[in-house]
Amino acid sequence: MNKFREDRQQFFSQIKDFWHDIYGMEYALFDIKKESAETIQKIRQATDEIGHIFYKSAALLRMVDDDTLLGLGFPTETHSFIRLQTLPVESVIARLDLVVTEEQVKVLEINADTPTFIKETFFVNGKVCKQFEMENPNDGYEDQLKQAILKAVTSSLHSRGRNGANNIVFAAHSEHEEDKLTTMYLKELTGLKSQYMDFQQLQLLDKPILENEEVVLPQGLYDIYGEKIDVLYRQTYPIEHLIYDEDPLTKEKVGQSLMKLVKQQDLAIVNPPSAFLLQSKAIMALIWGLHEEQHSFYTREEHNAIHKYFLPTYLDPDVFLQQGQSFVKKPAFGREGDTVEIFSNTGKKIAEDIHKTYKDELPVYQQFIELPQTTIQTERGTKRVHYMYGCFYINGKASAMGIRAGGQITDNESYFLPIGY
Repeated sequence: MNKFREDRQQFFSQIKDFWHDIYGMEYALFDIKKESAETIQKIRQATDEIGHIFYKSAALLRMVDDDTLLGLGFPTETHSFIRLQTLPVESVIARLDLVVTEEQVKVLEINADTPTFIKETFFVNGKVCKQFEMENPNDGYEDQLKQAILKAVTSSLHSRGRNGANNIVFAAHSEHEEDKLTTMYLKELTGLKSQYMDFQQLQLLDKPILENEEVVLPQGLYDIYGEKIDVLYRQTYPIEHLIYDEDPLTKEKVGQSLMKLVKQQDLAIVNPPSAFLLQSKAIMALIWGLHEEQHSFYTREEHNAIHKYFLPTYLDPDVFLQQGQSFVKKPAFGREGDTVEIFSNTGKKIAEDIHKTYKDELPVYQQFIELPQTTIQTERGTKRVHYMYGCFYINGKASAMGIRAGGQITDNESYFLPIGY
C-alpha cells in the first residue's frame, strides 16, 4: 500500500458512516481545490438568482393544462398531485449543477426532488478543510440544513392538524449504502424523535378496514410496528420511480396509492410533491422559450438573470443544427449522466454515457458547454479531470457546495472533490 493511499484510508476511516469508496472504487478525494472567497460568493449569488427563476416558474406550471404537462415529460399518473403545494417552499433540499469559470456561471440542471451529495458537502468537506488547514466555505450551513428540515416537518404536521406525539419516519432503500447513510445523517442531524426504516418495511393501506361498519384501521402508511406514519422523509426515492412501483403479489400500484394519501392529507412527505414539478429538465426549455419571447411573466431583471445563467434549451435539436452549434441530448428525468449524449456542431454524436436507463424518456436538447478541467490527486497518482459544482438551494436560499470531478459527462463514477479557501 503506497503512503498516500494509507493516509487517505486512515483519514476517511475516522469519519463515521461515510462511503469514501463506492463499489470498491475511490470516491472521496484526499485532496482539496482552493477557491477564492470571490468565486464562492459568485456561485452563491448565481444560485440565489437561478433558484428564484425556477421557483417562480413553478407557479406557472401549476396553471398549465394536462397536455402541456405531458409535453414537458410529466407522466399522466403524476398530474393529480404535482400541482399540490403542501409547504411554503417548492423544495426543502434542492441542488443546482453549475459550470463555473472565471468568466461565467451556467446552470446545467436542478435536482429539486431527491438530490444526493448532501453529507459530502455539509459535513465531510469541513473535515477535509481542517486536515488541510484551510477555511471551510460551507461552515455554518449544516445548521441551515437542520433548521430547514425541522421547519418542513413541523409545517407538515401543522398543516395536518397534528399535535402531541407524531410518527416521523426517515426511509431509504437500505441496500444502497449511500442512500441509507445519507438518510441516517439527516435523521440524526435534526435531533427529532423519529425512526429509520427501509421502504420494504412500510405497509400501505389505501382504504380503511371496517368492522360492523366502523373503522378499525384508517387508511394510511404504517410502520413495521403497525403505527400510522404522519411524516415520511424520502430523500432518495424519486417520484418518477415511485409512481410505477407495484406490490409484487397484488400488482397494485402502491406508489400511486402513496401519493393519493398525500393528496388526501393522510400522509405528509418531504421533499414535498411540488419538488417534482421542477424535476423535469424540460422546464429549462420552457424558461428559455419565454425568455426568447421576452415574455412579461419575467421581469427585466429576471430576463437578465436567465440570459446570464441559463443555456439555450429546447425540446428538439433544430436550432442547434441550423446554427451549427454543438449540443447535449438529455432525458427529461435522467440522473447521474445516465443516457446523456453529446453532439458536435455538425450533428454527429461525439460522446455518450454507456447506460441507457432513460432512453424512452422525453429528450431535452441543451447548448453544449465545455466543463473546466483541473488536476486531482488519487490513490493511483495525479489525474486530469473535468469538474462541475453542485450548490444546494435550501428552503429557497443558496447553501453548501462541492465539486464532482470526472469526465465531460458527470456520472455516478465521478469523484467528490472538497473545496476550501
